[in-house]
Amino acid sequence: MQSGTASYEEEDEEKNAMKKSNGLPIWGNEKTMNLNSLILTNIQSSQYFKVNLYQLKTYHEVIDEIYYNVNHLEPWEKGSRKTSGQTGMCGGVRGVGAGGIVSTAFCILYKLYTLRLSRKQVNGLINHGDSPYIRGLGFMYIRYTQPPADLWDWFEGYLDDDEEIEVRAGGGPAQTIGQVVRHMLTKLDWYCTLFPRIPVPIQKNL
Repeated sequence: MQSGTASYEEEDEEKNAMKKSNGLPIWGNEKTMNLNSLILTNIQSSQYFKVNLYQLKTYHEVIDEIYYNVNHLEPWEKGSRKTSGQTGMCGGVRGVGAGGIVSTAFCILYKLYTLRLSRKQVNGLINHGDSPYIRGLGFMYIRYTQPPADLWDWFEGYLDDDEEIEVRAGGGPAQTIGQVVRHMLTKLDWYCTLFPRIPVPIQKNL
């Protein structure tokens, strides 16, 4: 009887270890997902997020939504932002410029965050075979939510990935997944918004 009890305890420990290894930390501001406040406000107030995405309850349903409805990875839909009187290519956004129509991609990115994805699920996104946008949003999820010290381990194997993706709203020259990942590791700016800052000691090692 004792040996049986011990084996059950060992199994429980193994299961708990697996659960722990499959869990992901959330780095930074857990309330905002480290998103710019203007973008987050537009996401939370959009009918698409409040109605359409609210109905999606599972990881697989959200993946299907990406497959059918995401066609770029910018935060704003093309031509929807009022930039008159502002300066710079992005209308002075560093995230605090005038709003517009927040993109389907960023609404879904935040929806994924509300699901609190596991390590296995995030790996499922970045290795998905059906759409580069599923992969792209997986990498975006990592860049916005994971500790800077972990980014290299996530991205290293994809630096030379040659699958093509159009990240610009309204089309434009295609980039490879590898180029997108390199951008995420080396630049803060992402088409009129910012990624979370990477501490200098970590950035030097990337």
